Amino acid sequence: MQQTTNTILMIRPINFRMNEQTVANNYYQKEILNISQEELQLKAQHEFDAFVEKLRGVGINVIVHIGNDDLDTPDSHFPNNWISFHENGTVGLYPMFAENRRLERREIVLLGLEKKGFQIKNIVDYTSAEVENIFLEGTGSVLLDRANRKAYCALSPRSDEGLFIEFCEDFEYTPIVFLANQTVNAKRKAIYHTNVMMCLGENFAVICLACIDNKKERKNVIKHLKEDGKEIIDITQSQVNTFAGNMLQVKGKDNISYIVMSQVAYNSLNKAQITILERHGVILYSSLDTIEACGGGSARCMMAEVFLPKAN
Repeated sequence: MQQTTNTILMIRPINFRMNEQTVANNYYQKEILNISQEELQLKAQHEFDAFVEKLRGVGINVIVHIGNDDLDTPDSHFPNNWISFHENGTVGLYPMFAENRRLERREIVLLGLEKKGFQIKNIVDYTSAEVENIFLEGTGSVLLDRANRKAYCALSPRSDEGLFIEFCEDFEYTPIVFLANQTVNAKRKAIYHTNVMMCLGENFAVICLACIDNKKERKNVIKHLKEDGKEIIDITQSQVNTFAGNMLQVKGKDNISYIVMSQVAYNSLNKAQITILERHGVILYSSLDTIEACGGGSARCMMAEVFLPKAN
């Protein structure tokens, strides 16, 4: 099993704004004042287009889907929360916390991939869990170590333990469950998505160990990472706030590994962290200030990795 892919699905921002339905438990969102809706949308699209250009410039195969203007989907540029793609041709569809985010799940996206020669053999659909207010938001909630068949999940209102265990049984992963917290108004509150405080590469893991308050859970996560040969890059809670945990390793031209993040995330890293990361790939970063502020997500959230087989 491959841990990294050369192909990424991205969805251009449509009706972009701060999503009032996600702000309840996403503590990274901020409202940008004194700016029109049109201007906000243009800024987000400009950041998106420049990011895509950088990825394509190093040979990463980026499939861009342009959504439907008629849909109220302020977070549609974060497709990794509603869909995941697997080497055996299976697609996972996931239940979403925010009602307006459920509109992002569009069959046309799958049809577009099939038109490009990707094979979809099976769909595992968990979306009926929304009726019971149970959520598991794709590879935002679930970090996959595809090579070692392990899945990591920080529990939160958007990441349900029971559904995570069901996912692991269906997809044949060993589950590693923990709580990851951040300090909000002097209180410890659950981080909404695992991929905000953790990134898994082929031979490294970026993680904020200080977010895992329970010592036993922290030791268990470290144990699994070390036994799978991952070099651990520990980041601080303030670096989590600048999306330094929200990275993704991707393959470019000539099979070169790239570690993709936002400019704010890169700027927050210290020299020692950068040196370790550069042992595992070329760092590629792009300015995503508007998307990060309003959306409360960053570079990794914008990229849905495509592992589907190609038709012969």
